[in-house]
Amino acid sequence: MSQVVAQLAKGDHAAACLQPTARTVLFCKNSLVSIGLKHILADTTFVVSGVASDPPSLQHCCSVAAPDLFIVDGSDASSALETISYLKAEFPQARVAVIGEGLDLAFVRLGCEAGADGFCLSTSGREVLIGSLELILLGEAVVPSALVPAMFKGVSRRIHSEPQLGLDRSDPRIGRLSSRETEILGCLTEGASNKVIARKLDVAEATVKVHVKAILRKIGAANRTQAAMWATGNLPTGVAASHPH
Repeated sequence: MSQVVAQLAKGDHAAACLQPTARTVLFCKNSLVSIGLKHILADTTFVVSGVASDPPSLQHCCSVAAPDLFIVDGSDASSALETISYLKAEFPQARVAVIGEGLDLAFVRLGCEAGADGFCLSTSGREVLIGSLELILLGEAVVPSALVPAMFKGVSRRIHSEPQLGLDRSDPRIGRLSSRETEILGCLTEGASNKVIARKLDVAEATVKVHVKAILRKIGAANRTQAAMWATGNLPTGVAASHPH
């Protein structure tokens, strides 16, 4: 299988433990993708009760009963992360699965922080995808197996780097950042707004805005979400808190 789970022992009992039907809502702006998912999920546990592309249409899909599972199109990383956060805030009991063709480690980490319960590759076969969704519905953590080596490598690197609280200089863009910019970039990975960052660092909100613009320019990011994703993959854990104000 192209997916791995946090607790493999439970996977063998997935079919037996699943509820007869799982009310499923697709959150997707691409109609072809949603049509494809509907076809794949036909005659399975996952009964598609609606397709949403924004909050208003989502409310219409969920007017009768809260969904058991949301499947979010992850092709647009920024939009997907915002959607995951929104869904978890509005429907905390529902599972959220993200499906996409090119899921990287930085996106998966941010997706987990936003509340995603699992990630599936759109290139997976039908049986693999259905099996992965069943495991997610059971509460298992599912990620593409191709990312597992990088996840373990990242954990090992953080274990060795955290005592020094230094920066990994492997990416030359890191060297362009000042201590304050690195600190603010760390705050962005936590999803903090400019107002929250300003209060945390005891600086003016306008100052934070200037720093954010400089950060985006220096690392070549188009927006805050891209900057946070880049930082997640390049800055060691603890850097945001390690620099003096």
